[in-house]
Amino acid sequence: MKQKLYLDTSIIGGYFDKEFELWTKPLIDEIRNRKNIAVISDITIREIQPAPDFIKELLEEIVNIGAELVYGNTESEELAELYLMEGALGSKSLEDANHIALATIENVSALVSWNFKHIVNLNRIRLFNSVNLKNGYNLLEIRSPREIIEP
Repeated sequence: MKQKLYLDTSIIGGYFDKEFELWTKPLIDEIRNRKNIAVISDITIREIQPAPDFIKELLEEIVNIGAELVYGNTESEELAELYLMEGALGSKSLEDANHIALATIENVSALVSWNFKHIVNLNRIRLFNSVNLKNGYNLLEIRSPREIIEP
């Protein structure tokens, strides 16, 4: 079944990282083969701007394959602020909160990340989803590529 996968910035960079490429490359291949749909936000595009050209080129390729582009808005910014107010993340992690809020609002199948400190973290996921439920949103699946790709 095709899934809509919100890719945060760590996934794009992870494609070229020795530690993460084993799982990231098959994930991107599934998107290339249209088994899954990438969801790319303006946040990811903005965060990639200072990266080397080869990383920007991968992002551009994913967008050109037919990624769904999504944009932060007042609703996502307010939800991100609620994550901070509830202690799911500290104020220095506002961009991570924005990724999570936007993925929640867009009702993606999963947010995919290699950020184990702030995003793919069981205690934080529980806090994000607690805020989501209290505010009328669905639960958000947050996974690493290792948990997403088909064997």
